[in-house]
Amino acid sequence: MQDRYTGDIGDYGKLGLLRRLTAAGLRVGVNWYRTPDEDHNEDGKFTRYLTPSGNNFYRTCDPLLWEALGKIVGSGQRQVASLESPDILDAVFFHDLLDFRGLSAAERSQIREEWHSRALAKLNGCDLVFVDPDNGLMVRSALRTKKGNKYVLPEELFAYYQQGASVLYYQHKARRPDCFYADQHDKLLQDRRIRGAEGLGLKFTRTSLRYYWFLLHPEHAETIRSCVGSLLNGPWGGCFQLCRFCPDVP
Repeated sequence: MQDRYTGDIGDYGKLGLLRRLTAAGLRVGVNWYRTPDEDHNEDGKFTRYLTPSGNNFYRTCDPLLWEALGKIVGSGQRQVASLESPDILDAVFFHDLLDFRGLSAAERSQIREEWHSRALAKLNGCDLVFVDPDNGLMVRSALRTKKGNKYVLPEELFAYYQQGASVLYYQHKARRPDCFYADQHDKLLQDRRIRGAEGLGLKFTRTSLRYYWFLLHPEHAETIRSCVGSLLNGPWGGCFQLCRFCPDVP
C-alpha cells in the first residue's frame, strides 16, 4: 500500500469488505504493508467511482464510506493515515513503512524480520488480520530483490494464523488466469503450519481486477462465510464474486 493509492477504487472495495466483517462482530487488524510512493505509473488514479450522480452504483454499496473517501480524495491529502479512523474502519492498524531503499540483501532481510515482529505484536489478539501488499503473495523472481517489500511472504501469513487469527490477503491480478492465483492459494492451505485452515476467495470485478483470499481459522470460519454470503446478496454483489474453486456460502 502506498499513500498515493489512498481512496482509490481498490480502497473502496477492501474497506467495504472489512466494514462488513467488523459489523459481524470480528475484531479486525490491518497491516497496510506500507511502501514508499512510486511515480513511474498511473496506479492510484482510479477515483472516478466518486463522481457524484443520482445513479452512482458505487455509492449505494456503502454511502457512508463513499462519502468519507470522497472527502479524502477531494482534499488532495491522500495518506494511509487518513483511513485509520473509526468512522471509516474500527480496527487495529499497523502502518510502519517497509522501506528497502539503499539496503543490501542482508539488511533487507533483517529489517523485514524486525518489521514483521512489530506487526505481530501490534495485531496479536485480532480475530482477523488483513494484509495489503502492493502486489500480493511473494513470487520467486522478487524474493531477494528490492521489490520484495511489495509482496507478503507465506510465513508471515502463517504467523498471524498461528496467533489464532483468520487471515485475509490482497492479491493484484496481473496477466495470469484465475486458476494461477487459486492454485497459489491452494498450496498455502496444504502447509502443515496452518493445518485445519479453510480457504475462501473473492474477486473484485470492477475497474482494476483484484482478489481477496482468506485463510479461515476454524473459530471464525462460519461467521466469515455467513458475512461473505450476505455481502454477495446485497449491493456489493455487483462488485465481488466468489472465486471459482470456492465452495458455496450461505
